Amino acid sequence: MIETSFIRKLVAKSLGTALLVATVVGSGIMAAQLSPDNQAIALLCNTLPTGAILVVLISILGPVSGAHFNPAVTMVMALRKELAWQQAAVYTTVQVVGACVGSLMAHAMFGLDVLQTSATVRSAGGLWFSEVVATFLLIGAIFGGLRNAPAAIPWLVGLTITAAYWFTASTSFANPAVTIARSLTNSFAGIAPASVLAFIFAQISGAILGWLVWGWLFGDEPTDSLSNQ
Repeated sequence: MIETSFIRKLVAKSLGTALLVATVVGSGIMAAQLSPDNQAIALLCNTLPTGAILVVLISILGPVSGAHFNPAVTMVMALRKELAWQQAAVYTTVQVVGACVGSLMAHAMFGLDVLQTSATVRSAGGLWFSEVVATFLLIGAIFGGLRNAPAAIPWLVGLTITAAYWFTASTSFANPAVTIARSLTNSFAGIAPASVLAFIFAQISGAILGWLVWGWLFGDEPTDSLSNQ
């Protein structure tokens, strides 16, 4: 029989990832509607809600689920032996499902066709390298927070993504589940399905590099401050 606490973790991870993607896609739709001729303003309007909702979701759902809304983070926690690989696989599945539901939610809120496929091709070496850097930095923010300031992790993650939106060419997807979900929206935040695999490969590469470098720098001692096992 599955324990109630484990079911709560799964629901929290799925719900959190859904709300994160609904914010990313929904704010992108709103930004494009309000500033159709100003890409900089549209990007800013997409950035701020994303950083803000990460702070909120990690703060409220972290104590329940460990705030895993990102398969790359889940993978790193498994590499740190804080999470069994079987659990990591289940967590990743509910993250991806939740993320895809988030895109559908955003479309429904704005009265758009619920089922969509993005036509925005994002395929270039600079974009892929940006995803490596963004995910590497995200892991550093988490590891550094776990080591030095656990209570600040929601802000560290939110601010990291907010900053990376602007200094990376890819606008910092840094999350395989979010990347998959963004292929299901033909909006400001979309990415063509053909571009997804390379982004995910770059994100996983950045996460592994982060595990190696930041784990060595901060010490790789297991802690349950984020994973909340």
